[in-house]
Amino acid sequence: MNLIKSAWEIVKNNRRAYIVLNVLYYVLVVVFMVYAAFNPEIQKTLMDAVGATFMTGPLSFIGNAYANAEVLRAILVTFFINLFVGSFGSITLPSLIIPFSGLLIGIYRAVMWGLILSPASPDLRLIMIPHSITLLIEGQAYILTMLAAYIQGRSFLWPRAVSLDSHWKGYVEGVKLSARLYVLVILTLVIAAVYEVIEVVMMIKLAA
Repeated sequence: MNLIKSAWEIVKNNRRAYIVLNVLYYVLVVVFMVYAAFNPEIQKTLMDAVGATFMTGPLSFIGNAYANAEVLRAILVTFFINLFVGSFGSITLPSLIIPFSGLLIGIYRAVMWGLILSPASPDLRLIMIPHSITLLIEGQAYILTMLAAYIQGRSFLWPRAVSLDSHWKGYVEGVKLSARLYVLVILTLVIAAVYEVIEVVMMIKLAA
């Protein structure tokens, strides 16, 4: 509980950046959902590519876990992929090398979510009612990861923002703050994985 409080204090201390990232992320999702509605061929192409990846491609083991209703396995796989690939590998790690670079990946993900998951597609209209909750929860995890990347980059480039006098000390402090924020990222991704797996498995059963 203390870890959660400590992480939330970081969010509160960076409230403005957190709000901006929330608005930016979700607005981009909605804007590109609307864009996809007027360009359905883009959505179809992307959906076909995603489907191939999860059913016959390198991530087919995830698709199989969902299709076979292996709930626990699907939750674990979804969580670890979202944590180590979606969050750390895509947003945090690049930002540790080039400050703020992971923010671009987060923005790109919001754009892709909008294009792929636009409810304008007849195949997705009913699915998106329950899946919109997944977008909100999982999106929140990525927003928190983006906030960590922002704080890390700011601490490194402007160490006085964290009351330090050197870039190296600022970099180390930024890493520490990011690690503390990951408590919230992990918690949010656990909730998102549990909800998403139960939701998708139920939809597959209803469609069978």
